[in-house]
Amino acid sequence: MNSSIPLYLAALMAMAILGIGCIYVIAPERMTGSFGLKPPAPDHDTRAWLRLKGIRDIASGLLVLTLMLSTDRHTVGIALLVLAITPLGDMSNVLASHGSKSTAFSVHGVTCAVMLVVGLFLIHVI
Repeated sequence: MNSSIPLYLAALMAMAILGIGCIYVIAPERMTGSFGLKPPAPDHDTRAWLRLKGIRDIASGLLVLTLMLSTDRHTVGIALLVLAITPLGDMSNVLASHGSKSTAFSVHGVTCAVMLVVGLFLIHVI
């Protein structure tokens, strides 16, 4: 595999999660239901909880981009491996809450798997 492909994929994932996080912060009502759980009540408290998810996503994306600009690919790979806990937890939460299995696996599960594979490529394990 071309040695820069994993870095491009890491940047793409970071930008995607950053964009998703921004939508959760700016217009949380647009994101209700996209997580794989029953859409919550459209009230102020629910929007506040959805914004918390957005802030988490923004921080994750910025962390990966910052590491890409300031350190080596091995460290970026380790960060991706650690951050893969987030989509794994999201998938587990959706499944445990009897949410959408297809969203749990196709969104959160695939995200986790891609993060793990790219992280392993960056630290040269595969």
